[in-house]
Amino acid sequence: MHYEILTQTAELNAFCASANQGDALAVDTEFVRTRTLYPQLGLIQLYDGKRLVLVDPQQIDDFSSLITLLTNPKVTKVLHSCSEDLETFWQAFKIMPTPIFDTQVAASLLGMGTSLGYAKLVEMMLNVQVDKGESRTDWLARPLSTEQCAYAANDVLYLWQLFPQLIKDTIDQQKYVWVVEEIAALAQKKQSQMPLEYAYLNISHNWQLSGKSLLILQQLAAWRMQVARDKDMSINFVVREQNLVEIARKQPSSKVALSAISGINHHEIRFHAQAMLNIVAECQTSPAEQYPPRVERLTDFPLFKKVSSAVKLCCAKVAETYNIPLEVVGSKKQVNQLIAWCWFERDETSLLGLVPDLISGWRQPLFLQDLLTITELDLANKMRERQLQIHSEGKK
Repeated sequence: MHYEILTQTAELNAFCASANQGDALAVDTEFVRTRTLYPQLGLIQLYDGKRLVLVDPQQIDDFSSLITLLTNPKVTKVLHSCSEDLETFWQAFKIMPTPIFDTQVAASLLGMGTSLGYAKLVEMMLNVQVDKGESRTDWLARPLSTEQCAYAANDVLYLWQLFPQLIKDTIDQQKYVWVVEEIAALAQKKQSQMPLEYAYLNISHNWQLSGKSLLILQQLAAWRMQVARDKDMSINFVVREQNLVEIARKQPSSKVALSAISGINHHEIRFHAQAMLNIVAECQTSPAEQYPPRVERLTDFPLFKKVSSAVKLCCAKVAETYNIPLEVVGSKKQVNQLIAWCWFERDETSLLGLVPDLISGWRQPLFLQDLLTITELDLANKMRERQLQIHSEGKK
């Protein structure tokens, strides 16, 4: 296997100019994400069937030619399980590669298995054992070893070899567009950010709090998320989630009282005690009309089990008709996402400006009519409300 390491902008420009003339490009990234909120780009692997290159982002300072290539609508970008790669590109370049053919998604829609790892898929289709020994390496450290470079190169070498059969099979089964639409929807999600004032909705056990305690949790969660974004820190390295709940519950008024809460560590006290105590104090005088409403849970709705079963039945029907694993058609999370979107006053999907998976993209024509017959779901009414909202926002 021959690969080139690109460390000069001119080298990258020349490769991209050539790759822009092709139909497809195998793409992968290596990154580090241990204590940071965002992935830190360590390496970019590209293979256009002619040249396999490893792009060193620590050496190159102008990526405009690569950005043009990654967003060229005539060149299909081939990736495997690309969720974190999308985050990496968005953080590094503020772009999403398009169009993307994800080999993991393709394999799942073809009924080959759900969430197949790269090494497993390569073994299944190419009868090749891929060495994963460098998967936990520090991709920010330099110099990169020969073993690291070979490992990284293999990730696009075999990806390129998987692509022809997978794209043929998805086209033959009329599922190619499904693969592209699935990743386009994922890319949209990766670009969406929860408004800070609703960050508390993602906190476990938030439903246990109400009134002033819930207001404190809301303010603490917004503060924590802002700190994480500003400092690029993993949110639980700012303050652990369960500690936010306990602070909101006990409402400490001093560092001594804060330190007495079980689970609070020295780092949290040293760096963030005063900020958290200030939030607790400010909420003490907040009027009751500022308190958030109690957090809704699907299990609190008497009809939840009945409606959940009905939606799952629709999923099973589609799965059987198109020979797709049930969890790929509609996972438990996706079923709950749809029901919450229909029933909740505030749900994560709406707050992110998105539409539930089961009624968008490739799934919509397969599901929508059957889902509309579930009267307790009240989907038609919710969709009318959503259209009116979009129309109203468009007029502003």
